[in-house]
Amino acid sequence: MPLLVIPFPAFDPVLVHLGPFAIRWYALAYIGGILLGWAYARALLRADSLWGGKAPLTVLDLDDFIVWVTLGIILGGRIGYVLFYNPAHFAEHPLEIFQLWNGGMSFHGGFTGCVLAVVLFARKRGIPILSLGDITCAVGPMGIFLGRIANFINSELWGRPADVPWAMVFPNGGPFPRHPSQLYEATLEGLLLLVVLFVLVRGGALKRPGMIIGWFAVVYAIARSICEFFREPDAQLGFLWGGATMGQLLSIPLFLAGVGFIVYAMRHPLRAEQTRSA
Repeated sequence: MPLLVIPFPAFDPVLVHLGPFAIRWYALAYIGGILLGWAYARALLRADSLWGGKAPLTVLDLDDFIVWVTLGIILGGRIGYVLFYNPAHFAEHPLEIFQLWNGGMSFHGGFTGCVLAVVLFARKRGIPILSLGDITCAVGPMGIFLGRIANFINSELWGRPADVPWAMVFPNGGPFPRHPSQLYEATLEGLLLLVVLFVLVRGGALKRPGMIIGWFAVVYAIARSICEFFREPDAQLGFLWGGATMGQLLSIPLFLAGVGFIVYAMRHPLRAEQTRSA
C-alpha cells in the first residue's frame, strides 16, 4: 500500500435537484459530448479544403443527423451493456433495462448503434456512408472523454488495486487504493484519440473516405486494451479467456475492422481526384 493516497473527491453524482427531477453529471456528459461534437462537425463541414472540394453533406444534413446518432448511441450503448456485460441480471429484472440513470452503457454497443444510425441516415439522404462515418468518428472522442470523466465522478468503473502514488480509495471500491482508471481512459480514449484524429483530418484524411473511421477504431481498440490492464473487470464477468477482459475481447474485432477500413481508404483515389474525373 502506498504511503500517500490521494483522497477521492467528494463528488455528488447529481448536479442539481429540480423538484422530483435530478440532473446528473452522467447525463450532462452525453449532452455535452453531443453538442460539442455537433459544433466541431459543423466547422469541419465548412472547411472545403479538408475535403478536397465541397463537403459531401451539408450542415442541414448534419443537424438532422444529430437526432439519429443520439438515439443510436443511447440505444446501442444500453443494449450492448445488457447483452455483453450482464444478460442474466437483466433477464431477471427486465424493467431495469430502462433505468439509464443508474448507469450501465457499453462503448462497443454505442459504437454499433452509431454505425447503424450512419448507414440508415446516409441511405435515406443519399449521402456517402463513409464520409458521414468519418465526420462522426472525428468528433466522437469528445463524448468519450466526458463520459469517462462522468464515470470518475460517479465512482464507477474504478481500477485494480495499486501502489502508485496517485492511487485512490473509491467510496464503493473497498478499502484498497486503486488506479483511477477512468482518468486513464479519458486521457487515452478521449484526448489522445481526439488529437490523433485532428492531426489526420488536418493532413487530408477526409479526402479518403473511411480513413478516419479506420483510425478511430484502431486507436480506440489499442487504447481501450491498454486501459483494461488497469481497470477492475466487471464483477459479474471477471477475467475471461486467457485472462482477457470483455473490453479487450470486444476490441479485437474493432481493431481488425479498423485496419480493413484503412486499407480500403488507401486503395481508393482521393475525393479531389474522384471529383475531377466525374
